[in-house]
Amino acid sequence: MLLSLVLHSYSMRYLLPGVVLLGSAPTYVLAWGLWRLLSALLPARFYQAVDDRIYCVYQSMVLFFFENYTGVQILLYGDLPKNKENIIYLANHQSTVDWIVADILAIRQNALGHVRYVLKDGLKWLPLYGCYFSRHGGIYVKRSAKFDEKEMRRKLQRYVHAGTPMYLVIFPEGTRYNPGQTNLLLASQAFAAQHGLPVLKYVLTPRIKATYVAFDSMKSYLDAIYDVTVVYESKDRGQRKESPSMTEFLCRECPTIHIHIARVDKNDIPEEQASMKRWLHERFEIKDRLLMEFYDSPDPERRNKFPGKCVHSKLSVMKTLPSVLILGGLTAGLLMTEAGRKLYVNTWIYGSLLGCLWVTIRS
Repeated sequence: MLLSLVLHSYSMRYLLPGVVLLGSAPTYVLAWGLWRLLSALLPARFYQAVDDRIYCVYQSMVLFFFENYTGVQILLYGDLPKNKENIIYLANHQSTVDWIVADILAIRQNALGHVRYVLKDGLKWLPLYGCYFSRHGGIYVKRSAKFDEKEMRRKLQRYVHAGTPMYLVIFPEGTRYNPGQTNLLLASQAFAAQHGLPVLKYVLTPRIKATYVAFDSMKSYLDAIYDVTVVYESKDRGQRKESPSMTEFLCRECPTIHIHIARVDKNDIPEEQASMKRWLHERFEIKDRLLMEFYDSPDPERRNKFPGKCVHSKLSVMKTLPSVLILGGLTAGLLMTEAGRKLYVNTWIYGSLLGCLWVTIRS
């Protein structure tokens, strides 16, 4: 009986966030859709400004659960960004929580609404959000030979011409790093060796295509590239293990996130693709060394932390709780009436179907 109660309490830790975040999806899409209709005859910059604000409300609610609710400790190292900038955010990829780490940094710059992602193509089929992410400035890409450089470049240049604020998140590894997937690691290392690049141990060999197209398309508009290295510290410190999933994270399996930021001015980045490929690999060599020292440094004083000064950054609940109350209250209001419940259900069903239809046509 006691064991069952403990297990039930454990599962409830992620049940509440899951219900609220997924349950408010139709409300969010309805709010966005209404604004899209109202702004149809307005200049694009007005639509974009309000869309960024609506997106900020939802992502603030996400951070309420992934930061305030979990009580995770955020430790920042390196170049701590303070002001809004147009940037490309490059990070190592190891968990489904990685995209939330970008939000964690962006909200501390008051740039949360400007976050946009380069996403793998399969995510465009997500109910409701698959279509919306693209409308908010996300870019879906396919891997290897199927990568559509012209489409990505066209979309990014359109944003530049419109003056759209950009906090563009890219994970150059493409695939999540998992120390238990030996075949994936060996294949990545073999790829590096084949192209005459140093072999990496703690990250996968980065691919250049999306990063190069993004930088080349926006170089006149960008301020910098943020080179971000992330460690999810588990309760059991020591050897590197598989990073937590979203569910595990919400169950407080990760007490601390270490985030190292290196701000690279755009003028220090080579513009030619071959040179930039080497530059990107060198940045990942730096990540590799940072992670090696974090996990395996022979000096105990240097282990389980990044080099340099560390700042414990705590997010005020007042930056996130209002969004929970707003979206939660609107959703509750919808569900309290029969007409509202019908609209809610129809949004889930027909909104998802129309989104998939739109994605199919665009593809």
